Amino acid sequence: MGETTAPAGAERATGRDILVVDDNPTNLMVIGRRLSRLGFCTMLCSDGPAALDLLQSRAFDLVLLDMKLRGVSGLATLREIRATPRTADIPVLMMTARSDSGGAVAALAEGADDHVAKPFDFDVLAARIDRLLIRARTVSELRRTNATLDARITDRAMELGEIRSLLDEALADRARLAASLSAMEHQMRQVAL
Repeated sequence: MGETTAPAGAERATGRDILVVDDNPTNLMVIGRRLSRLGFCTMLCSDGPAALDLLQSRAFDLVLLDMKLRGVSGLATLREIRATPRTADIPVLMMTARSDSGGAVAALAEGADDHVAKPFDFDVLAARIDRLLIRARTVSELRRTNATLDARITDRAMELGEIRSLLDEALADRARLAASLSAMEHQMRQVAL
């Protein structure tokens, strides 16, 4: 639990930090070692509650989560990940047994971004991870762009509100001046008579 693996002397790739959760120590070590060789920085975890704690204390780019965990299941862990604002948008790739198509459907229904059946080909796993990371980056960029646009819209709305206020004041001044002129014209007519 909580072990980090990375290739010796390798520079850590940004946007490729993966939390791997599997209660089988052999699977966990093999997955961690193979993903490290593929250039991912992995943190290994053996149960759902520990994974949730790690997700609260550290940012990960993706979670590779086994469906069948002892104690708190992978689905229950996934539900917690999706229910917590800090982790709700982290891509989650569920690992299911090859014969568990119902589990894959349930995982996707609970909010998993994808699933992979064990035993899996690591090149296929890496391709799925890369696709999810690219999609997550794109969504993140879109959110930042939307936030920038929202801020610009707010600024423009405030400017328009200020302009509207100045216009209302100018119209009120104009109405007062028009009333004053009308009163003066009335007085001049009175004097001229």
